Amino acid sequence: MNHAGSIGATIMRWADELAGHSEADGMLTRTYLTAAHRGAAEQLSQWMREAGMSVRRDAAGNVIGRYEGATPGAPALLTGSHFDTVRDAGKYDGNLGILLPIACIAEWNKAGRRFPFAIEVIGFAEEEGVRFKATLLGSRAIAGSFDVGVLDKRDANDQTMRQVMHAAGFNPDELAGAAYRPESVLGFMEVHIEQGPVLLDENLSVGVVSAISGASRFLVQATGLAGHAGTVPMSLRRDAAMTAAEIGLYIEKRCSGIPGLVGTVGQLEVPNGAANVVPGKAVFTIDIRAETDEVREAAVSDVVNQMQAIGARRNVSLDINRTHEAKSVPCAGWLQEQLGAAIEREGLPVRHLPSGAGHDAMAIASLTDVAMLFVRCGNGGISHHPDEIMTAEDAEIAAKVFSGFVENFKGRTH
Repeated sequence: MNHAGSIGATIMRWADELAGHSEADGMLTRTYLTAAHRGAAEQLSQWMREAGMSVRRDAAGNVIGRYEGATPGAPALLTGSHFDTVRDAGKYDGNLGILLPIACIAEWNKAGRRFPFAIEVIGFAEEEGVRFKATLLGSRAIAGSFDVGVLDKRDANDQTMRQVMHAAGFNPDELAGAAYRPESVLGFMEVHIEQGPVLLDENLSVGVVSAISGASRFLVQATGLAGHAGTVPMSLRRDAAMTAAEIGLYIEKRCSGIPGLVGTVGQLEVPNGAANVVPGKAVFTIDIRAETDEVREAAVSDVVNQMQAIGARRNVSLDINRTHEAKSVPCAGWLQEQLGAAIEREGLPVRHLPSGAGHDAMAIASLTDVAMLFVRCGNGGISHHPDEIMTAEDAEIAAKVFSGFVENFKGRTH
């Protein structure tokens, strides 16, 4: 492919323009079916058409651009990512995975090049779950796994998702029709910034995702006995905060030194605490993730057992509630191999690494085999933040890798 004029610069310029569609002054916030969200969808549709694609919207609001194959109606290689954002977001999370393939297709279209298969770029309308506290809405619709129960969830303005969809011109009763037939799809490949520091620390532009980590989350309430900080002897204390702290330190120790395993106590509160009171109550969260379910489940089992032992020793009761459970999603080996070959053709080393964050590919995996290309981000790998950055050079390299992947793509042989 000829990248004259720097396809990387085009991707970065588009990312800047797309970031202008925000519902908040001075920062990027774009949530499901707001006016800013609709504006971004229109902009993506325009770029897709200019790149030579036909464009449609489905009942979930996904923006779908199809670059037809040499034979009309041929099965499609799917790619794409989400164009909704968290609050006060960065420009590249999700958006890169839509803009990059559009830019590549524009080059193929200029050259009059078609493939034995179609390419469909999907701008997933919702992934982050910000507005309705329900995630992966766009990709679940495509995969046929949309939970219609979430249509009754309400946003901060007390509007249901169902009402918001109708107001935006989408009929939630037609969501089942958004699902793809498995035989119409060859595979799915998502391009995404890493959202972490591994590639940055190893001075690599791109990497091949081996699996999307599964996650177990808990909300725990520790209940001891409040007392005067000056009069309750240390040996008689039933300190809920120190119980939570000891549990947190155990989680840190248990999840250290095992590749792909991470454990986090992200919130720790002492309700109604005071400087001169032994805490009688503490509330905290636990998030444990791993590349494989076996590793994660073993860690979870150890953590739960240790929590109970710590609580019993300290005479503090624990109310342990599991709030989230997601299995890991391995990326297909045959797609990883082709993606690795595309990286090698650019003279780059192939680095395999897991994704600790969730992605649309998790939902699409129930429809077809998936792969992911990670692209380096700067600032220590920070993401979901306005300081999220990447370079035009890395966008260029990622575009060349994606192009090589598509141009040499071979469907799975059974």
